[in-house]
Amino acid sequence: MTINRRQLLASSIIAPFASLPSLASAADLCSVPQAWDKTYDVIVIGSGGAGLSAGIVAKEKGANTVVLEKLPLPGGNTMVSGGGLNAAIEADYKKAGVKDSPQLHTEQTLAAGDNRADPELVKTLCEKVPESVEWLKKVGVQFKPGIYQIYGGLWPRCRNPVGQSGGDYIKACTQYAKKIGLPILTSHKVTSIIREKPDSGRVLGVEVDLGNGKKEYWKANKGVVAAAGGFAANPEMCAFFDPRLTKLNTTNQPGSTGEVLKAIQGINGLAVGMDYIQCIPWTAPGYKHTADIFQAIEYTVFLNKEGKRYVAEDARRDVIRDATLAQTDQTVFPVCDADGFDKNNEYYNEMNHRALENGTLFKADTIEELAKLINLPPKEMAQTIKEYNEMVGSKKDPLGRSELMLSHKIVKAPFYAGPIGMCRHHTMGGAKINTKAQVIDRDGQVIPGLYAAGEITGGIHGSNRVGGNAIADIFTFGRIAGENAATGS
Repeated sequence: MTINRRQLLASSIIAPFASLPSLASAADLCSVPQAWDKTYDVIVIGSGGAGLSAGIVAKEKGANTVVLEKLPLPGGNTMVSGGGLNAAIEADYKKAGVKDSPQLHTEQTLAAGDNRADPELVKTLCEKVPESVEWLKKVGVQFKPGIYQIYGGLWPRCRNPVGQSGGDYIKACTQYAKKIGLPILTSHKVTSIIREKPDSGRVLGVEVDLGNGKKEYWKANKGVVAAAGGFAANPEMCAFFDPRLTKLNTTNQPGSTGEVLKAIQGINGLAVGMDYIQCIPWTAPGYKHTADIFQAIEYTVFLNKEGKRYVAEDARRDVIRDATLAQTDQTVFPVCDADGFDKNNEYYNEMNHRALENGTLFKADTIEELAKLINLPPKEMAQTIKEYNEMVGSKKDPLGRSELMLSHKIVKAPFYAGPIGMCRHHTMGGAKINTKAQVIDRDGQVIPGLYAAGEITGGIHGSNRVGGNAIADIFTFGRIAGENAATGS
């Protein structure tokens, strides 16, 4: 059974924001139990891409390892992601005729995040992500041939699995985990991380909520890996850092509510960049569904309700977020032609055809007819498309779209458009880690026995995450965390 993000969100209730424990209760939460109910070498919290890769690597390093997932199904946000993965792999970029390198990937990632990311973490990510692609192939992921520039990706170095979604990674990893005997336990919610003392000493294990009021203490002889994801499904927590985001929808599965990150902070873990919260175009305000005709951004333009372009569509995600939130009703319309629709359907074919049926995507044989269907002024919209097509010819855009993305005119009928808005998507802030994926405390020291990987961490993306870098991040630092937890490095 295929589960997409819309089904998950429609069928689940997002957990409410819970306050951090007081200093008095923190001591109780972190008290060492008199007896442990279960013991492992490595305990991994979260079963998305970061958690599964950490668990698999730790298991193959000889550690007795378990993966704990609070939801009834494994997969986390990886399951509901688009699956695009950035990596500067020489064979791929040479075949595509693109100049690239891990160094360029590093430079662009740092610049895109306003140089607010940790340079050593970014360097580690960009240099080691080609190894992550090979590792994924080893565990059973098959990739489509070719690379492209994903929305917000800034450079053509992205690839997708054959099935075109993050669910392919989860399917391959869970099957491989079963093959090697790695247990993935769902409906096991970690409620606290236990340390020798509330603000010092080694991490010893975790408290696990098994449901029905039953809790157990599980010991980790070698290490705990926190890979529980971010907090973009927690509107109150996001709004604490950016009030504009309170009423927005989210692309996240309902488990992304930040409790494990708070538990890390509760044992003196340092959190960085918490106000860096990324939004992407998705379901428009007042709508329950959406289409996606903007993954292949070279085929698409964004129009506001006045029928005008308002931003360079290949700009940074934070730039597009801020520009879109400033538009009338915070609602805009991606527009493409038949060629663009076909190209985007390589990524979201089923979703887009369903959107045509449910009234969230529209098509027409002329731009003027399409404008009437989406209630945009026909004359203004037609003039905007005409001007854009001229820009493709001149390779000059007053809004700053790059020459590389001025490559396809919108001329081939039928034409397509549908409403989209900004949705909370990715939280770039989280637990501070070093290049070994060890969690750092508020004094800048390593917390022994505690590792973290994926969206629960901060410092890797800076103020703005490059599209395609999240999947790269989770599998790269997930592998690093698993190996170091297993070996005690």
